[in-house]
Amino acid sequence: MVCLEDGIVACGFRKFSGHVERLIPDARFCFVSTHHARSLMRVLTGKTGSGGQMDTDAVDEIARGLADSDLLGFSCMSGYADLTKLVIARVREINPACMIIWGGIHPIIHPEDAILAEVDAICTGEGEFAFEQFYESWKAGGDYTATPNFWFKKGDEVTRNGFLPLQTSEDMETLAFARHGGEEFLYKPGKGFQDLTLHDRLLSNGLGFNTVWSIGCPFKCTYCGNTKFIENDVGYRKLRHPSARYAVAEIKAAMTAQPYLSTVCFHDDSFMAIPYDQLAEFAEIWREEVGIPFAVYGVIPNYVRQDKLQVLTWGGMNRIRMGVQSGSKRILDFYQRPTPPEDVLAASKVCAEFAPRYHIPPAYDIIVDNPIELREDVVETLELVYAFGRPFTLNIFSLKAIPNTRLEENLREQGVDIEEISDNYVNIPPRWGNMVLYLLVVMRPPRWLFDWLLKRVRASSEEQPLYPFSALILRGFYLLKRAIDHLRHLDFTTIPGYPGYVAWKIGLVKFWWKRGIPKMDKPARPIRHRRETLVEVVEVA
Repeated sequence: MVCLEDGIVACGFRKFSGHVERLIPDARFCFVSTHHARSLMRVLTGKTGSGGQMDTDAVDEIARGLADSDLLGFSCMSGYADLTKLVIARVREINPACMIIWGGIHPIIHPEDAILAEVDAICTGEGEFAFEQFYESWKAGGDYTATPNFWFKKGDEVTRNGFLPLQTSEDMETLAFARHGGEEFLYKPGKGFQDLTLHDRLLSNGLGFNTVWSIGCPFKCTYCGNTKFIENDVGYRKLRHPSARYAVAEIKAAMTAQPYLSTVCFHDDSFMAIPYDQLAEFAEIWREEVGIPFAVYGVIPNYVRQDKLQVLTWGGMNRIRMGVQSGSKRILDFYQRPTPPEDVLAASKVCAEFAPRYHIPPAYDIIVDNPIELREDVVETLELVYAFGRPFTLNIFSLKAIPNTRLEENLREQGVDIEEISDNYVNIPPRWGNMVLYLLVVMRPPRWLFDWLLKRVRASSEEQPLYPFSALILRGFYLLKRAIDHLRHLDFTTIPGYPGYVAWKIGLVKFWWKRGIPKMDKPARPIRHRRETLVEVVEVA
């Protein structure tokens, strides 16, 4: 099994790998990371991703390290699809007899593209149970080409099979834990696949552990790959997850394999949409049996409730990340995101109540450089951020259309040249409006100054000067503030390398979490709890 992505986090790949290891104990698990070095200048300019680009020699070296397999599985996101195709083609040249399967996000979102690669099959749905069916049939020499959740190719003929029912919460309870220990391999240029070391893990994840508890999202935002999942099965809009006890047991197993883990980051699409009772149970077990902080990503503003934040903070939550995307109602409607700006603002005020006393300042995702934005849309986004409850930080992304999504279709309908949109969503052009976003993270300027700054804002499609030097300075202050915010909590999830490991080794991280960070008292059961839970179930379903 090999994962080609920007790092070794790969939550889905690791979860699938745990199931594969149960079926095939001698399977090898390999990673190809496209960021082998991040210079200070690249970090300051935001050019930290390579977009899945490697030279011919590297592709050949990767392929030769994999080509001796009888069965080879690939996984990647769409940004790394072209690189994956090159590696697959080279493996096929070296070993034509190898059975090659491509799974992960890209074949689900764009199967018509993935099947054109030199593969024997692609996995177009949830992989664990489907792969088990395929493998048992393939190993026995049977006809595996009817396996659901798969497309199979023989010559020019493609067999497109239907889908298995989505995994239920009970099914998820039976799955193996995500694989976060044991023998793993990382591609290193000029050296081939080498043992994945502690240094590699620290460089990629710091002291953080990345996972998911729940699957599913009630929204159908056009920029998100979830829209294709929902097209395949509308049941994907309903949340599914194993028990809180299972989730905690998985974390405890990971901490046994990597005892330095000091923060767990949940990358669920809609963690806060889980009903209060289940979150309260999770917080109780977490506090008693894990006892380290955790962060919740993928928070939807519609589901931000003070009672939920209180019980999770009491349990150990120290940070949230919330999707905002835009402050313009017009652009939010374009994204089909049913969260009006006033609800986003209200959610930010609730989140601000917990930072910096209990939480690292919340991080809000913003999408910039949308070619259909007008100047008024950019200004409305800046006005919303200006009004946010403080403190906060921003994750700023240039718009990138995932292939075969509704967003790509909508942009093409509006005459946008998709190829002209930045191929690297973290490469933020130094436009005036983008610089103001960085400034707003660091400080809230006086209103008269903010009004003056707004006068110079232009839409990304308008001709305007660029300010690379000023952007470098502002981004430097922005990153410095983020680093200080995390260091105040001795959180090393975004600060990679050995400094955090040393702080953990001497006991400083644990001491600071236990003694240096204020703890919230256990909240009382909310009076309106039962009614709110019923509303949430209706919204999710």
